[in-house]
Amino acid sequence: MWLNLLLHIPKTTLESFPHALYVRLSKPLPPSSKVPSSLFVPQNFAKQKGTEMAPKLGTVLLLFFLVAGIPWAQSSEAENWATSKKFPKKTLTKLQFYFHDTVSGKNPSAIRVAQAAGTQKSPTSFGLLMMADDPLTKTADPNSELVGRAQGLYGSAGQQELGLIMAMNYGFTHGIYNGSSVSLLGKNPATHPVREMAIVGGTGLFRFARGYAIAHTHWFDANTGDAIVGYNVTVVH
Repeated sequence: MWLNLLLHIPKTTLESFPHALYVRLSKPLPPSSKVPSSLFVPQNFAKQKGTEMAPKLGTVLLLFFLVAGIPWAQSSEAENWATSKKFPKKTLTKLQFYFHDTVSGKNPSAIRVAQAAGTQKSPTSFGLLMMADDPLTKTADPNSELVGRAQGLYGSAGQQELGLIMAMNYGFTHGIYNGSSVSLLGKNPATHPVREMAIVGGTGLFRFARGYAIAHTHWFDANTGDAIVGYNVTVVH
């Protein structure tokens, strides 16, 4: 039998409870060898007959293995709430629409909600934060069919060059994508003719979405700041 019996309890305690043993599997004992009783049991227990010790040692070993198995059982029960399945076949979808960002007039679709002390003096409006609820349409014409809305925040994060950090939810209201959305997060260097930003998630038909959005300015009014931006979005979901 592969046993190594170690004593970890004071002798006075063992004398009161002669069956208190700590058992650990270590290396084999030759069948003919005799282990000194003083190594692992109190003196009065070692004096008992071998025929009486065998059943008691068997009981101790049984209790040890039962106790040792408790953590494994608890771990198995703790994982019962989670299940894993193979991910379904992925779909690649391409979307094209126009984003209408209006900051002027009596009913703007994007408004200033915060700014830094030096924003007014900054050539890039550094520190400016805008809240947007911009319509998305099929074509560049503001009166064309509405396909959704872009809602979220964008702020000026560049001091040397205009660079907008955008955190936007593009929610769709048209056709099979009604109720679905994609989430965009990234830097939009608005003065560049073409910009790329990341799609980091989605809902509805676009659950688990990841991809990218290519934006290009279709029209911009330097006096008011109003703009129409074309978007081509590619997502895997």
